[in-house]
Amino acid sequence: MDVASSLATGDFRAASTRTDVDYTHYDFLDLPPGASAARVEAAYQTIKQRFHGSADEQLVRMIHEAYAVLSDAERRLAYDNELERSAAAADAELKAALDSAVKQSPRRVQDVPLPLVTAMSAWAA
Repeated sequence: MDVASSLATGDFRAASTRTDVDYTHYDFLDLPPGASAARVEAAYQTIKQRFHGSADEQLVRMIHEAYAVLSDAERRLAYDNELERSAAAADAELKAALDSAVKQSPRRVQDVPLPLVTAMSAWAA
């Protein structure tokens, strides 16, 4: 269940227990987007030394792939554009979900729940 459907149905537990996380190449190298080429190189060397021989093989491959993409100017530009498209799509999905939630009739403080009205009517009679 995605965040938008969780918001639309009001099931916030499903959105908060989501366990799959999309990490970016910047996350693997512990860098902010837009970091310079020198910072990419320095971060890669630091992480490579930190995990030398003691890291999971899959993690090492992801770190190498992140470095390969971020150190190549053309591949990095294409990757950054894809990140922007993904972020824009996620923003649009969230906006649509929030807008659809607003279209539902709002509950006012003065509204009394029907069971309470029934109970009070029975008690007053």
